[in-house]
Amino acid sequence: MSSPPAGALPGEITALAATELADAIRAGSVSAAEATEASLAAIAAENPALHAFVTVDAEGARTAARALDERRARGDLAGPLHGVPVAIKDLVDVEGLPTTRGSLRHANDIAPTDDLVVARLRAAGAVIVGKTNTPEFGFGALCRNPVGGNTGNPAAPGRSSGGSSGGSAAAVAARMVPLAHGTDFGGSARTPASFCGIVGFRPGPGLIPSATKPLAWNALAVHGVLARTVADAALMASVMSGGDPRDPISLDARAGSFAPRDVPAAGLAASADLGGITPIDPAVRSVFERALGRIPDTFGVVRAAPDLGGAPEAFATLRAAIILHELGPLLTAAGPPLSPTVRWNIEQGIGISAADYLAAEAARSRLYRASLAFFETHDFLLTVAASVPPFPLDQEDVEAIEGTPMANPIAYLAVTSAISLIGLPAISVPCGRTGEGLPVGLQIVGPPRSEARLLGLAARLHAILPPE
Repeated sequence: MSSPPAGALPGEITALAATELADAIRAGSVSAAEATEASLAAIAAENPALHAFVTVDAEGARTAARALDERRARGDLAGPLHGVPVAIKDLVDVEGLPTTRGSLRHANDIAPTDDLVVARLRAAGAVIVGKTNTPEFGFGALCRNPVGGNTGNPAAPGRSSGGSSGGSAAAVAARMVPLAHGTDFGGSARTPASFCGIVGFRPGPGLIPSATKPLAWNALAVHGVLARTVADAALMASVMSGGDPRDPISLDARAGSFAPRDVPAAGLAASADLGGITPIDPAVRSVFERALGRIPDTFGVVRAAPDLGGAPEAFATLRAAIILHELGPLLTAAGPPLSPTVRWNIEQGIGISAADYLAAEAARSRLYRASLAFFETHDFLLTVAASVPPFPLDQEDVEAIEGTPMANPIAYLAVTSAISLIGLPAISVPCGRTGEGLPVGLQIVGPPRSEARLLGLAARLHAILPPE
C-alpha cells in the first residue's frame, strides 16, 4: 500500500503497515499525532468487544506524539519507529502505567520505570498507546483474566485469540496498532499469531535482552513481536535487540541482526507434527499440506524432522521448576485467589528433584545437538505454528487432539514448546484457513543465530502463501 495523502482518514492510516506508516511520517504525509489519533479511535471502536487492551494511555500517547511532531519540524527524527503506535504486553513495565500481569494481586501496581525493551522502543520513536491483555501471569490457553476480561479473536469472532500474547495479537489483527510486543515461553507469540492470522516472531535467546528476569541465565522465555508483515516484525525486533550486561546470555547480541536477508530457495524440511511428537488437528494438517503444495519446487521441500523425542516432557519439567521458583510464594501469600490455571502451573513444580531437573537439562542438550546435526543438511524446518485452530472463547483447555487425550494443559503446545526448549529462532506466518474459515499459521524454524535468513525466507513464503 502506498503512503496516504496528507489529511488521510483514520482508516487509511491504520491500514498501513508499520514500515509504510514510518515512511509516511518521515515524508510528512501523516503526522505522529494523526497516527496516534487513528490508533486511539480504532481502540475505542474495537476494544470494548475484543478486550485486547487492559490499559490505554491516551493522554500519554498524545503528549509523546506532539513532542515527536515538534522534533520532526526541527528536522530531528527519533529513530526508525518515529511516531508509530505500539502496544506492550501487560507482563512488562511501562513507566506510570499499571503492570497487572493479569492478576488481581497486581491490579494496582504502577511501574516506576520502563522495561529495557520499552525504553528502546521509545528511543526509536515509538508511541506507546497502552498495555495488552494476557492470561494471569501469562499462563493459560485462553487470554483471559479477572482484570482485563476475555480477549476475542478479530479474525475468528467467538474464538480465542490464543495465549499468552493474545491481547497483542488481537490488537494488531484488528488494526488498533501496527505493532505489538509479546513474550514467548512455550509458544506465546506464535500461537496467538496463528490463531489471529498475523505474524508472530520469536528470536533466539538473548538477541532481545531481558534485563529483569529473576533467573538471569534462563533461556526459555524471550521477548517477541506481533505484526502484520515480516518486515514490520523485523523492524520492531531490530529496535529492541542488542546486548545488555544485565542479561548475561545477551552479551554477544548485536543490534541490527534482524534485517531480513535473501536466502537460496532450497533446503526446506517439512513435518507438521515434528516427527510425531504430537497429534495435529486434521483441519490444521490439511491447511499445512495445502500450503506446502503452493510452495514452488525450487524451494526443495522434503519430508524430514530432527529427533525431538522427549522434548515435551523435558520442557514441562524445566518450565514447572522455573515457575515454582518464581511464583511459588504466591501459593501461601495473602491476597485475592489465584486462578486454577495459575495454581496448577505453580503446583507442577512441587516434588521436582535436582535429579529430575538435571535429567531434563541433559535431554535438552541432546535434542539441541540433534537439531544442529539436522541443520547441517537442511536449511530450515517448516511445521505448524499451532496444533489446533482457534477454539471457542468459553473453552478452558485443549483436552484432546484427533482423539488423543492431552497429558496436561500445556501438551497441545508441543509444536512450539519443543522449539523453545532448544532455543531456536522461529516465526509464524499465515498460510491459509480451515473449512470453517479459521486461521492457521506456518511455523518456520531456523538454526541458532539465523534470524536474518529466517526473516528473509519468511517474507518470501508470506508473499507466496497469502491467507485463503
